[in-house]
Amino acid sequence: MVAVEASGDPGAIGRNEHAGGDADGKVAGSTEGSGRPVERRSPSAGRRHRPDRRSGGIRQDSSDEFSAYEAFSRAEWAALRSNTPLTLSEEDLTLLRGVNEQLSLTDVEEIYLPLSRLLNLHFRSARTLNGVRDEFLGRLVGHRPYVIAIAGSVAVGKSTFARVLRALLARWPDHPRVSLVTTDGFLHPNKVLEARGLMSRKGFPESYDRKRMIQFLAALKAGEEVVDAPVYSHQAYDIVPGAIERVEQPDVLIFEGLNVLQTSTVEPTGAPVPSVVVSDFFDFSIFVDAQEPYIEAWYVKRFLSLQQTVFRNPGSYFHHYKDLTLSEANKTAAKIWRDINLRNLRDNILPTRERANLVIRKRPDHTVDQIRLRQI
Repeated sequence: MVAVEASGDPGAIGRNEHAGGDADGKVAGSTEGSGRPVERRSPSAGRRHRPDRRSGGIRQDSSDEFSAYEAFSRAEWAALRSNTPLTLSEEDLTLLRGVNEQLSLTDVEEIYLPLSRLLNLHFRSARTLNGVRDEFLGRLVGHRPYVIAIAGSVAVGKSTFARVLRALLARWPDHPRVSLVTTDGFLHPNKVLEARGLMSRKGFPESYDRKRMIQFLAALKAGEEVVDAPVYSHQAYDIVPGAIERVEQPDVLIFEGLNVLQTSTVEPTGAPVPSVVVSDFFDFSIFVDAQEPYIEAWYVKRFLSLQQTVFRNPGSYFHHYKDLTLSEANKTAAKIWRDINLRNLRDNILPTRERANLVIRKRPDHTVDQIRLRQI
């Protein structure tokens, strides 16, 4: 058995092997006609209520789908940074950025630092609550990690978001040990997917070994000293036989993937699975969101970039795409997006968005323009 460090994210077509990514097809966005997210307002609401924050007022998004959230503009969110120090350099960001993403230190200061402060406060509260529970039960449970889930479409920037967040959280003295695990390692091996007719649905909920995923998270939450996860290779486009990703009692675990907020309890074979779902183990969840046309453009751009780099490696599963003309590559990427990723986004990923504690919405240039924080 080969042990490897916990890192990266399992990948789909159009993901950077070095930077990490998502398994096969994925998307995001609730649309109606134009492809743009639709915010439905209740007749009685009419408009958003925006009392002065300085007087303790709360601005609520009155649309049905976000009625449980408080909405913040980028400037309002940035003001919540307080005195949280910037601990990353431009050199650090260079190593953390994904393909074609222009993340800046300003983005870190205005979006990530307020979030890291919020999560640190949550971590402290959770640790206190766990201590109360252990005292009440008269037993001491082992090291119990705080688990943060990051969900969203393929190509929306989840992997970069997770890596930057991990780097920032690990610099807090309260929780220096931060692990990042992606769900790609829990995909069924290709031979299983082929036998079940699911190769074209890699990244869809039924393509994951959810039982093993739950066992992994349950073991961590139970305080086991070492918990192993399978490893996925973006280049081979398959699970690596005998390889493991070893996680040793982190203070914080970031669990990133397309469908981590799913609640389905039925396997594709029709057999029932335990009523416990992956999200039962999360302490906080984040959904990285953007309009469908933006994500499609990012996906196609990334595909074109990888076609000129990673796909040229003879060992790449997608080596057969290396000689496509620019026009052919654009058409191929658009077809993969439409037939696989967009379908997964609309059918499986986007419907879970309102289950997240925090929704981060991106502009066409990958910068964040709005944050929604769940109130209940």
